[in-house]
Amino acid sequence: QVQLVESGGGLVQAGGSLRLSCAASGRTFSNYAMGWFRQAPGKEREFVAALTGSGIITDYADSVKGRFTISRDNAKKTVFLQMNSLKPEDTAVYYCAAASTTGAVRRKDVDYWGQGTQVTVSA
Repeated sequence: QVQLVESGGGLVQAGGSLRLSCAASGRTFSNYAMGWFRQAPGKEREFVAALTGSGIITDYADSVKGRFTISRDNAKKTVFLQMNSLKPEDTAVYYCAAASTTGAVRRKDVDYWGQGTQVTVSA
């Protein structure tokens, strides 16, 4: 069993930055690929980024490539999402997820979800 708790959301102006964190419980954190999703009001939850258990291989949605960076610290059982050059269209609830592979994350074939953290970007 893995529990995921996100933090770091908030209100930021367009062009600003935020760093989201997702703290995991459980002894097998490094076995999981981890990812971030987001869901805006009235829209489906969409893939943002993922990385392998080792943290070596990453995958990004085209809409965030070059602006967001996903990383992890397996010793601290934490995954991060550094978000730069934020845009109003990045406004959403951001969810952390754990899955067997990065491909599974992208397919939304997720084993565990966090509860989400709100990110609001003002124009």
